[in-house]
Amino acid sequence: MSENQEPREYDAVLGGNSPILEGAAVLGGIEGVKVRLKNPEPQVRIAALKQAVNYGEQGLDLVIQALEDECLEVQMQAYDLLHSRTEIKVKQSLQKFNPQGLKLEPIEVVTVNRVGRVGQIIRREQGLGRYFTVDLGNGVTLDMAAIPGGSFIMSSPEREEGSYSDERPQHQVTIQPFYMGKYPITQAQWQRVAQLPQVNRKLEPNPSSFQGGNRPVERVSWRDAVEFCARLTSLTKRDYGLPSEAQWEYACRAGTTTPFHFGETLTTDLANYNGNHTYGDGPKGRYRKETTEVGSFGVANAFGLYDMHGNVWEWCLDDWHSNYEGAPTDGSAWLDRNDNLSQKKGNAMLRGGSWLDRPWNCRSASRYFYNGAERYYIDNIIGFRVACGVGRILQ
Repeated sequence: MSENQEPREYDAVLGGNSPILEGAAVLGGIEGVKVRLKNPEPQVRIAALKQAVNYGEQGLDLVIQALEDECLEVQMQAYDLLHSRTEIKVKQSLQKFNPQGLKLEPIEVVTVNRVGRVGQIIRREQGLGRYFTVDLGNGVTLDMAAIPGGSFIMSSPEREEGSYSDERPQHQVTIQPFYMGKYPITQAQWQRVAQLPQVNRKLEPNPSSFQGGNRPVERVSWRDAVEFCARLTSLTKRDYGLPSEAQWEYACRAGTTTPFHFGETLTTDLANYNGNHTYGDGPKGRYRKETTEVGSFGVANAFGLYDMHGNVWEWCLDDWHSNYEGAPTDGSAWLDRNDNLSQKKGNAMLRGGSWLDRPWNCRSASRYFYNGAERYYIDNIIGFRVACGVGRILQ
């Protein structure tokens, strides 16, 4: 510390006013946690929250108070630390939690059986989805779900049925809070944004094979999806883009480690895929041979996202890689060499499976690895959803 500097009340280190914790002699105990929670740097407050949970009821009360922090990232970190706890005061606080005035909607989250009457719903849980709404004009809106930050194990274990070597090695990834589309982009949303001024390329106003305003848009290339995000960014002045592959899987799993966020198997009562085929001991079902309206199954994952398994494959921002050796661990998109999105070539990443696919291709960890994932490729099994807070705009 220089001669002219005096410690501030929120300084978390002895002998200085740097907000950075590394390399400093940190004040200990619950009092030190309280001091760090007053620091103006969000990352310091987030680190303090992670320590607060080690201090019993006092620490828990500090985490609950952080649900009202001025910074969304701190709020969402507090939420992430609390959402799996069972204390009554925690549940009461989370029922009131509404970061930055988000719209709260009841959601139903289901888990399917693994044995016995396989595919039977064995648990229904009521939750709250947290969304903000983008007005696209002419009565068309876009709902974005708040995804809390956290860490997860990405990809599948070798023992997972239907998995491939390109899904390994498993590795831990840390994700910062962000927002993701409640549904895949619909045809109505696409048509509205396609009317906006061009940024880099023209957009076909009505490209889909299976017509319907509330069906997902399909037959759109990766480049088309990036252009859509660029126009949406220009309209809203918020930074929209395709999610990274890590963000997509984290959002799909929503805290689960099973092949599907529904559990160990999948049924056509919950998702749109080729029901002539089964996963594990699951039942056969319907093969609809077309897309379905978004949200039509009425069940979400714990983050309030719908249609993450099947219906349409969804573009991610990343370049294609044949495995996860050297993959980022911070949730960022894995882009090789030229990261100017308007000039990208080669294959990109697709996630989620489609109406055409067998259930094992609709798993949380499944990756589209065929040559068809070239950035110009279009097909009636491919759509996308958008994210914001991803830190990228079209250059």
